[in-house]
Amino acid sequence: MNEISEKIGVIGAGAMGSGIAQVAAQQGHQVILSDTSQGALDVSRTKLKKVLARLVEKGKISPEKSDSISSNISYTLSMSDFKECAFVIEAIVERLDVKKVVFKELETIVSTETILATNTSSLSVASIAAACEHSERVIGVHFFNPAPLMPLVEIVPSVQTSKAVLQKSIELVSSWKKTTVLAKDTPGFIVNRVARPFYGEALRIYEEGIADFATIDWAMKEMGGFRMGPFELMDFIGNDINYAVTESVFTSFYFDPRYKPSFTQKRHSEAGWLGRKSGRGYYDYSEDAQPKLASQDKDLGQQILWRVLVMLINEAADALFWNIASAEDIDLAMTKGVNYPKGLLQWADDIGIDLCVEEMDRLYDLYHEDRYRCSPLLRRKKSEGSAFFS
Repeated sequence: MNEISEKIGVIGAGAMGSGIAQVAAQQGHQVILSDTSQGALDVSRTKLKKVLARLVEKGKISPEKSDSISSNISYTLSMSDFKECAFVIEAIVERLDVKKVVFKELETIVSTETILATNTSSLSVASIAAACEHSERVIGVHFFNPAPLMPLVEIVPSVQTSKAVLQKSIELVSSWKKTTVLAKDTPGFIVNRVARPFYGEALRIYEEGIADFATIDWAMKEMGGFRMGPFELMDFIGNDINYAVTESVFTSFYFDPRYKPSFTQKRHSEAGWLGRKSGRGYYDYSEDAQPKLASQDKDLGQQILWRVLVMLINEAADALFWNIASAEDIDLAMTKGVNYPKGLLQWADDIGIDLCVEEMDRLYDLYHEDRYRCSPLLRRKKSEGSAFFS
């Protein structure tokens, strides 16, 4: 790397932008973190000091390393300070109009060789790139929160992105000790697309009166091996954020019923029951709250797990069918990006693709909704007697 490539620019001093800045700084890069709010920059600096202090206290880094990381990050209100950066990543509000304005201005500041990346989780990278005169230098580089801890980064080239920019981006992010997967520029990329049934089908099961929040969470954790149940996870993410992603994917896929949002989650968001951050979501997080007890009926739990799991497998198979990513990258994304206990395509191989097809057909026969259409790839695998992995 030449001298200019040592400098990394990050736009947005929120949790994600600050986390990305920390990741790059830990790998020895000079990082410039920009925001339009001095308050946001001050909060970012303060939080970084606390994070580094905890890492020193736990013996994970030395005091000297902590000082080095801190000194590697500079804070600014002006994007004009990015003029010597070789790579700039944007991590601001998920609004296409705002991102386009930022990228158009950014292009007038940086070198013609500078790679411009967006951390968008659901917007079209091609649309963002269209704001630039040199759109071939724009690419999606999607980190997961918290960026310093989550190993996965989705690399998303648009139709305009050059092969050289794609290769350089993969090499740079990989040098930050991150696991990269390559995804097509479609709504939700890999993780936020494939994971929709984990939330949506759990909500559907609740709305049908089959089981309550606690029982569904218990089934997915105890019987499926997931680290968190869907309602616990939605409360952790924030119902407003999770609902917004679902609505964005639903709209972007031309209102495909497979991604239809839930009125239960919408009403929770409207009520301000956002989850842990508001003290109330699907669960009550107040100090005197009584925990909700699951009905630990194993037969019911198995039915819940099977229905949600097959919907997830079907979504993963469809992502592969439409060439969103390779089978290996889809499974890697779900294990590294959202900590699933096993890759979904491998899971399908293990339990039997024929059983997955039969369950999808059973659900479709019961509901006659396009939501439960079986992926053509699952049907093909069943007819061929083949597996996703040999």
